[in-house]
Amino acid sequence: MDSGNKIALVTGASRGLGKNIALALAQKGTDVIVVYRNKAEEAGEVVAAIEALGRKAAAVQLDTANVSTFDAFFASLSHILQDKWGRSSFDFLINNAGIDRPSAFADTTEEAFDELMNVHFKGVYFLTQKALAHMADKGRIVNLSTGLARFSTQGYAAYASMKGAIETLTKYQAKELGYRGITANVVAPGIIHTDFTKRAFDSHPGMEDHINTITALGRVGMPDDIGGVVAFLCSEEARWVTAQRIEASGGMNL
Repeated sequence: MDSGNKIALVTGASRGLGKNIALALAQKGTDVIVVYRNKAEEAGEVVAAIEALGRKAAAVQLDTANVSTFDAFFASLSHILQDKWGRSSFDFLINNAGIDRPSAFADTTEEAFDELMNVHFKGVYFLTQKALAHMADKGRIVNLSTGLARFSTQGYAAYASMKGAIETLTKYQAKELGYRGITANVVAPGIIHTDFTKRAFDSHPGMEDHINTITALGRVGMPDDIGGVVAFLCSEEARWVTAQRIEASGGMNL
């Protein structure tokens, strides 16, 4: 499998972990479809950075919480694949898009629960389902989870529950799609310095010092700690790895 001819679709790729994942894949020789929800300018900057690495890239808008738009999205994507790559398929699907709605279990609203569900579980479930007709055999699915599916931190009952569902779903994807040579794996980051977590750090002085003390490697993670793990799972070297959960948390809460 020549990674130089491969195409990855990364959701939530205009910033944070998704941006880092997209760039890590490009550095390994993979072309990237940068999927973004509303940060068009930032998505364009990621495309430019990928092209500066000598790879092809395109930015496509999608709200992954809105399943009713998925058919139109893939119809548009088919034209982009044909026009830019002369292909009808892509190879790697990275389900990274995410939102943050922290609240104690007792205070979680149905609205917040549904928002989390639609992005972190329902959207991933049906986006991947509809992607199957557009994915090449011997492809890769990488779903993003969280260390919070293993250990608990107050305020993330709903979010972590969705990610627990993703971890179970990944095993079923691996089992049911293995006949096509498609692997499915989970990458579960610990807490990472991104704009996704900035509010938590800003509103809890001393939080970073505490995390440093409960992490074996002694620090909070950075986006660079995650992208390469995803890129590895999309490599030929990882062809025999499927249905696995790889936690990249620096040994948090061991």
